Amino acid sequence: MTDDTIDIDSHRAKKPREIKRIEEESDPPPNAIEPDAGMTPEEAEEARRAYLLERFWISARGFWGRRGGPLAWVCSIALLALIGVNVGFQYGLNIWNRELFDAIEQRNASTVYYLAALFPPLVIGTVGVVTTQVFVRMMIQRRWRAWLTSALTKRWLANGRYYQLNLIGGDHQNPEARISEDLRIATESPVDFVAGVIAAFVSASTFIVVLWTIGGALTLPMFGTYITIPGFLVVTAVIYAVITTGSMAYIGRHFVKISESKNQVEAEFRYTLTRVRENGESIALLGGEDEERADLDRRFLNVRRQWRLLSHQYMRTTIVSHGSMLIAPVVPVLLCAPKFLDGSMSLGQVMQAASAFTIVQSAFGWLVDNYPRLADWNACARRVASLMMSLDGLERAEQSNSLGRIKRGETQGEAMLTLNDLSVSLGDGTAVVKETEVEIGRGERVLVSGESGTGKSTLVRAIAGLWPWGEGSVNFQPDSHMFMLPQRPYIPAGTLARAVAYPRGADTWTVEEMAAALDKVGLSQLKDRLEDDAPWDHTLSGGEKQRLAFARLLLHDPDIIVMDESTSALDERSQDAIMEMLAEELPDVTIISVGHRVELERFHSRKITLERRDGGARLVSDVDLLPHKRKKTVISRLIAGQMPPRSTPTP
Repeated sequence: MTDDTIDIDSHRAKKPREIKRIEEESDPPPNAIEPDAGMTPEEAEEARRAYLLERFWISARGFWGRRGGPLAWVCSIALLALIGVNVGFQYGLNIWNRELFDAIEQRNASTVYYLAALFPPLVIGTVGVVTTQVFVRMMIQRRWRAWLTSALTKRWLANGRYYQLNLIGGDHQNPEARISEDLRIATESPVDFVAGVIAAFVSASTFIVVLWTIGGALTLPMFGTYITIPGFLVVTAVIYAVITTGSMAYIGRHFVKISESKNQVEAEFRYTLTRVRENGESIALLGGEDEERADLDRRFLNVRRQWRLLSHQYMRTTIVSHGSMLIAPVVPVLLCAPKFLDGSMSLGQVMQAASAFTIVQSAFGWLVDNYPRLADWNACARRVASLMMSLDGLERAEQSNSLGRIKRGETQGEAMLTLNDLSVSLGDGTAVVKETEVEIGRGERVLVSGESGTGKSTLVRAIAGLWPWGEGSVNFQPDSHMFMLPQRPYIPAGTLARAVAYPRGADTWTVEEMAAALDKVGLSQLKDRLEDDAPWDHTLSGGEKQRLAFARLLLHDPDIIVMDESTSALDERSQDAIMEMLAEELPDVTIISVGHRVELERFHSRKITLERRDGGARLVSDVDLLPHKRKKTVISRLIAGQMPPRSTPTP
């Protein structure tokens, strides 16, 4: 970004009017959440956070809709069936357990041998069902994540929203972490939870009947009388589960908030590490290692603080979960001991009751075992939903007539590009460029000049469609193809051929065509390395990256080129050679460029000058450069029909 780009952060601090309106549109629709006028900021934030989970499900449940995954319902039904079959095998093992201990108690050798022979098929069947269940469950998770990631990424990349998110407020920082890590957890955990809850319900329903049947009633002497407790094992299991679950919910009540904060600081730490890697050359040349290390230490200190808080939560929940795991198998044995000792219950029934009690307790204690994961999912789903809501706001703003947005249309007549009453503004309504009227014909080469800070680069971004806020319209000739050359060209990972062909695929052109393009821009030393896969973004110098961008331009052969300081890294001689090559190779192309160098004027046919004024920069002059620059060359091109004159000069 050049120094002509307006400082967004300083204006954002003033809470500009349009940014506030976009943030308001990013909040849920009125029928989803309506904060009362008397709500405190804390209450309003809590209401917004409560809506986030609902917002996540609005998009996520589409996987099971008409446009969702083709196998979503098939896999879901198969998973439910496998859960039922698995509970059936559990019941079979429970019966087998009772018969075995009864046979041992009775010293019935033939029955013991028979049950021993029956055990391997039961184990093989159980393992097979559980393994298939894991496969189907992970298939649902994999397909759901792929479907939702594709949908969210498509929305994020559409209409430059990934760029516009940097211009508005809201809870959508580090979108890359939300789309990757947070979305993974947000789609994996619900499948585990639903499968776990259903399995727990079916298991509890089945084995409560077993406990009720086996345990029967327990009669206890109390205060000189006897009290009979029907289904005492079931009652004990319920009371035990209420105590453990209630304890877990109480001591882990801050788990969600801490998990959310942990995920945020982790994402910020990863982002800082990525920035250091991407800007390694500049940091190394400036000797900024100490400052970067200090910044990384500060950010990692936040990570450590959040992990310390999270570890305290894990310690508390571990006390409950591990204690429950140790106590649960012993309780039913102690409760059944009196009946076994008086002969009303066999050893097999005691062991069956102990097994059934453990299964019921595991089902009832599902929250105890999964509360940390549930809290982590809650935090991740909210972070994904926050990004969704910010994208919602941008989408509504694109369709809204109440927000000032630059319109894009088609030109009338022979004009390649027109700016009709165009005002480019910040979110607070302050115009960066005010009421601009420009018509550019085919083959014209227009230089946009002005002092630093007058908004030249912002105007270029508005023409390219990256800056949406303002008034008026930008119109292009129908079916024309525009190509943008930024000051810092993007070099994708992969082969050099991919970098040259970007944004199209490397197979769009032959190696010979790409090599010829590199040769024309002065990169002939690289044409034999097109198939090399190397870190080209760090290997190439700034000037080489800009030359590569011009090679990319030659291959795409556009109708309109928008250049933003695209030769700033080149020396004057190299700049002249590139601009002359461009004039020879693409004589009919229309160019709009931003540049500070006076030497660029001789490669343009018009010069538009912006000047800072109260209420926004204004177009103060539109000068025809042809009568003064390269007159003989221009006349010869006019005769050859390569550069048609502008029919209606702008005053």
